[in-house]
Amino acid sequence: MTGPPVIVYPPSPTGGRRVRADGEILGLAWSLADVTEFLRRAGLDLDEDQAAESPLIEWRGGGPWLWPEPPAGPTRR
Repeated sequence: MTGPPVIVYPPSPTGGRRVRADGEILGLAWSLADVTEFLRRAGLDLDEDQAAESPLIEWRGGGPWLWPEPPAGPTRR
């Protein structure tokens, strides 16, 4: 394998970031905590600080602290 086995993609228009490990999409993360949970389920148990610094993770379009707010939805009454 070339490059890190985990890729966190740039924020989508809704603010979530797709997470892929070994070619498999793990989900759409809305925070670093989501990334670490997806990785835990995939067998890689890291805390948030470890995930932020891990050479196993490639952060595209911004680092581990970039989590844009999702667009506001319709107001409910």
